[in-house]
Amino acid sequence: MSVTKPEIDTLLDKTENNPYLLCSVASKRACDINNMLRGQHLRVTAIQPLDDITVAISGKDTVSIAMQEIADDVLGFDRQDFDNDLKGANRGIL
Repeated sequence: MSVTKPEIDTLLDKTENNPYLLCSVASKRACDINNMLRGQHLRVTAIQPLDDITVAISGKDTVSIAMQEIADDVLGFDRQDFDNDLKGANRGIL
């Protein structure tokens, strides 16, 4: 699978040409979207089990939704918060 729409160059321009940052922002948002939709549709999943309620409802996977939000400038990031989160995540490694 590859990112064709929105174009990867557009997405990288929005995230300082940093593929790691792009993946981090998109994956965090995709998890948030998935959690939100699963919470809202808990009753539906109790009645009819679905592997991916997001795709069943919107027709798109959460990563595609997040990537489109980045391209449309709906989703952004605070560089300092991102750097602090990264430092905190790596604290136990060194």
